[in-house]
Amino acid sequence: STHLLSLIRSALSLAEMELQGLDGLAVCVGPGSFTGLRIGVSTVKGLAFAAGKPVAGVSSLEALAQPCRPWPHLVCAMLDARKTEVYAARYRACDGRLEREGCEAVLSIGDALDGIHEACLFVGDGARRYREPIGLKLGPLALFPDASQDIIRASNVAALAQLQFARKEIEDLDRLAPRYVRRSDVELRLGVPAEKCA
Repeated sequence: STHLLSLIRSALSLAEMELQGLDGLAVCVGPGSFTGLRIGVSTVKGLAFAAGKPVAGVSSLEALAQPCRPWPHLVCAMLDARKTEVYAARYRACDGRLEREGCEAVLSIGDALDGIHEACLFVGDGARRYREPIGLKLGPLALFPDASQDIIRASNVAALAQLQFARKEIEDLDRLAPRYVRRSDVELRLGVPAEKCA
């Protein structure tokens, strides 16, 4: 929160652009760090409102899996959710784009692997952290790309946002909010129901 706006100004300056010159804005809406998502989403909402620009909300798991599109089999994107859990989603390449299979969810590593009976490419810091149990359970079916692919890149978020803009999938700024997937500790204590499948 301390540096974000100055970094945005620096990026625009390096690109020799003004905010008004952009076609639209993109933001990762989650899942991920509660605080990081709140800061990112609220910043983009403020910029979009001030500049009158459309916004595309991009899944952090889909952005993580995006570079794996050439892989012809299953891709499992995993982010470390702490508490011995991962945020996970499965994807498969279809006509040059990724199609998600099932829901984004927060799961134990064992539950995240249930039902995988084919070669699967595991990507993300969650996959890297739990590489040993994944390998023990799936053996040669578990494949891992170079560690450089385990981070979410702005270029992948931008590529997914461009697809959304082309399909006219623009976020309603009043309703744009982080997708946490996991309930907060307070919500757990209060018995707030979990989010529906995203």
